[in-house]
Amino acid sequence: MSKNLEEAGTSRGSNARRTDLNPDAARVVGSALNVLLADLFALYVKTKNFHWHVSGPHFRDYHLLLDEQAMQIFAMTDVVAERVRKLGASTLRSIGHVSRLQRLQDNDADSVSPPAMLSELREDNISLAAFMRDTHNLCDESRDVATASLLDVWIDEAEQRAWFLSEAAGSGEVA
Repeated sequence: MSKNLEEAGTSRGSNARRTDLNPDAARVVGSALNVLLADLFALYVKTKNFHWHVSGPHFRDYHLLLDEQAMQIFAMTDVVAERVRKLGASTLRSIGHVSRLQRLQDNDADSVSPPAMLSELREDNISLAAFMRDTHNLCDESRDVATASLLDVWIDEAEQRAWFLSEAAGSGEVA
């Protein structure tokens, strides 16, 4: 098990059984969801960062697109965290916890060009979809259809965000 999954799987709550899933399977899926939750927070903050700092001739379009995407990403966080709790695990507790688990990289640059912003977010959404597929595979192995069905929708949303980012840059591909 990866270091991220080990740290993500710690539980502080009741050991009361909350699901018919095998306890080990529930722990593994809960841990994977906590890592995914950290990635969602990282992507949310990066998307809002770019939303706040975008400039140029397409300012309004990019500003609105990034705000819409950030809201969609943020909306997933509560559902993921509540699913972790339903599985009997504890969720993220701090920004530090997020930073220890996240796989997506932050961008602290003072200045990022709009094409670079769109490209980076496109790649992050593609990576997020891949992470979700990996988590989906764990769900399939664990017979956790409830989490898998949520992931089905979120994978499609991540791919749609990547598509919109590509199209916003023109020609379907971000430079």
